[in-house]
Amino acid sequence: MDDLRLPTFNSAGHVAHCVRCLDGLPASLVEMDASRMAIAFYCLGTLDLTGSAEHRISPTDRESWKEWIWDQYVEGGFLPGPFVRGGSSGLHTAQQPSRVAAPHLIMTYCALLALAVLRDDYSLLDRAALARTVGGCQDPDGGFATNPGAGDADLRMTYCAFAICALLADWSCIDLPRALSYIQRCRTYEGGYGQTPQGESLGGPTYCALAALYLARLQPAEWRATVRWLVHTQAQAGGGLAGRTNKLADACYGFWCSAALAILGAVDLLDARALCGFLAQCQYKFGGISKAPGENPDPYHTYLSIAAATIVSADPAWGLQPLDPLLNASHDTVRWAKERVSVAPREPKR
Repeated sequence: MDDLRLPTFNSAGHVAHCVRCLDGLPASLVEMDASRMAIAFYCLGTLDLTGSAEHRISPTDRESWKEWIWDQYVEGGFLPGPFVRGGSSGLHTAQQPSRVAAPHLIMTYCALLALAVLRDDYSLLDRAALARTVGGCQDPDGGFATNPGAGDADLRMTYCAFAICALLADWSCIDLPRALSYIQRCRTYEGGYGQTPQGESLGGPTYCALAALYLARLQPAEWRATVRWLVHTQAQAGGGLAGRTNKLADACYGFWCSAALAILGAVDLLDARALCGFLAQCQYKFGGISKAPGENPDPYHTYLSIAAATIVSADPAWGLQPLDPLLNASHDTVRWAKERVSVAPREPKR
């Protein structure tokens, strides 16, 4: 990478794009409104990985954004956003706690990390209720659903359950052997993992499976086949990584596949120059990163592209912070979360 010359990394533009999206999504991204908590994490994560969080987040915005996240808190976890309770979708709209809406496992994972970026103390978190929610999301077959009884289990929720257990430093709330059996059943003949058992190998679920196993301090069986499949996702023109065999490259899979290889200690098998070049081409001229060159940017692809760049050692001039590939946040943010979520009060203060 020493002689790699990439287009200028528009860090200021990407940060500005995410700050704008924190205050309200543009019309082109209205379909993402149902995942507003995840968008908050991607936006704040971008500020974190670019080293911009401390000087770009004013004390007023820091408190306002923390307040909005906690306004989505119900006993045992977080909601995707205020729309779940019929309220406004504005980021700063406060809502009263709901008695009927159930916490969402993926959004709870996103909220915990977003709060860590904002350096919250988690004083409002009911640790015991959070553990009960995670355990309640586990189905009889070992998989996890978005909330208890939802019937939509796949490896994304398994990963989020494992990540929350790791942050809590408490695995007693889940049936770990059944969960591991579910992960194994998602493995395919190619070496990757499908989103559900008997599914096609996909880059995202493969990352989720590997990260979940390593969070539980376990190693996958037959990992060499997984490495081979992941490396072959780059076997195409342009240098980007694809999410499935014989598909076009997508910037987000630059993270899912490279992070999976990093977990297995094999990320150096990728053509890092080509990948970084592809990610640079996906930059939008006014800020933000898109799934492919020429597409509209969004916070999801912006964050994951930057996360991928930190993993494959992009141009040092980009000035990115080191990433923890298991929990998908900067090392400092992961450290903050681990030190405080695991010792949070068992009863909320409010």
